[in-house]
Amino acid sequence: MATQTQEIRNMRLISHHDLNGFGNIGEGVHLHVNADGRRILYLAHESAPKDITSVDVTDVANPRIVSQTEHAYPHLRSNSLAIVDDVMLVAYQSVQPGQPGTGMGVYDISNAEEPRRIGFLDLGGPYSRGCHCLWWVDGEYAHLSTGAADFQPRNQLDDQFYMIVDVRDPEHPVEAGRWWVPGTREGDDAPPMWRHPQIDSGHRLHNANVYPQRPDRAYCCYLDSGVFILDIADKASPSVVGSINVAPPFPGFCHTALPLFSRDLMVVTHEAVKENGEDHPKLIWMMDIREESNPVIISTFPMPDTGDFFNRGGRFGAHNIHENQPVPTCSQSDTLIFGTFFNAGVRVFDTSDPFRPEEVAYFVPPVPEGAPSNGINDVYVDENGIMYVVDRLKGGLYILELTL
Repeated sequence: MATQTQEIRNMRLISHHDLNGFGNIGEGVHLHVNADGRRILYLAHESAPKDITSVDVTDVANPRIVSQTEHAYPHLRSNSLAIVDDVMLVAYQSVQPGQPGTGMGVYDISNAEEPRRIGFLDLGGPYSRGCHCLWWVDGEYAHLSTGAADFQPRNQLDDQFYMIVDVRDPEHPVEAGRWWVPGTREGDDAPPMWRHPQIDSGHRLHNANVYPQRPDRAYCCYLDSGVFILDIADKASPSVVGSINVAPPFPGFCHTALPLFSRDLMVVTHEAVKENGEDHPKLIWMMDIREESNPVIISTFPMPDTGDFFNRGGRFGAHNIHENQPVPTCSQSDTLIFGTFFNAGVRVFDTSDPFRPEEVAYFVPPVPEGAPSNGINDVYVDENGIMYVVDRLKGGLYILELTL
């Protein structure tokens, strides 16, 4: 049975959908407006059997499933997606290296009821688990965390690197450039990478975000290697502008970087990957990037009570943040930060004073029937301020709004 009641502050729960019992959603959430005016939310599943679920949220109080697609193999996860116009990219990753079906799928979603695959970039190989995460907002270049057939890591934990993919011809995507941390690939001149002494998460890319305000910059989180700001003006040959890493002494798994361009700031998360606070602290950091070559931490975001959430089961700590995608259906704010914290739900922070971020709202749902804990995984905020919040374990989709 569910073991806790709803906890909420300065938010209103509009509706909830369990996605027909397949409530395990990854980090792929995107709202698309169909030609017929329907607002369709696309959700990528964290693990099989489901691939993509699309939900009609035109009436946010009454979400309705439009389609649910199946994975071709039980070892695949989709986890991440992005949409421009009527084209959707989906990341496909396998459980073990060398398994089939991994890469980047390209879909025509002009018919929401029947998404149609029109292209595929095969990123499999003997050491590759394929694509974990992707970013695509300009209709031209996708930015992937991926393995590849010709990339042999010195340590299997370092198997995913930064790849830029030209998607201008969506039926025939092609690699345009790549970058990896020197020393992680067999054959590198650089020495092998150090390993974190407590929890070795690896030196691989989680995500790379590129915004129209700075199209020549990629903001890359590289797990135990920290954050890199890359110059990608020459997409065939990215280069490092600046970087910062807190691991060690802190645990690693640097996850998401969100630049706040109007303020010369950058928000960075480190993902909690262990249960019951074993890898605490996993925090959200505020950084000053006025000097790109030397990012500086100026504050950390407040955390809910550890003594409480350590004992609730499941993961506790930072994960995803709303990433201000520069698309028409997405909210952009340089002061309000929306973050997901697994068993501590979704939480909102006012960063008007960047040296003292303040928590102003939160929502923690009841633990779903049959689930060991909450696993609130990602949040997408639309242009009307509506929050679409998803659970990676069983909870499915929660639709909320702020009441501040």
